[in-house]
Amino acid sequence: MLATDPRRLKGATIIQMTKRKKKMTVAQKTAKKKRQKEYMTIFVHGKQKRVKRPPTIDDIPVDEFIRQNADPIWLHQNEMWEYIEQPEDCDNKEIDHDTEE
Repeated sequence: MLATDPRRLKGATIIQMTKRKKKMTVAQKTAKKKRQKEYMTIFVHGKQKRVKRPPTIDDIPVDEFIRQNADPIWLHQNEMWEYIEQPEDCDNKEIDHDTEE
């Protein structure tokens, strides 16, 4: 046996050399940025899953952007009546046509 054999050395510490992490190339960095921009990581049953991010406009979800910027005519044309705001002076009272004045 050799003198450097760890079984023969008493009280000596053994240093294990680890691999150095390789730096990413420019192409790998751009691919990673693109991937992170397009996908997000979520947890499902304790495991990580990569899913596509929901679409956004100016970092705002599309539905919120439409609510903020659409006018009532556009909302009506696209059948989005739930987002049309009622004027304050108009009440939602039903009109009773059966009563005579």
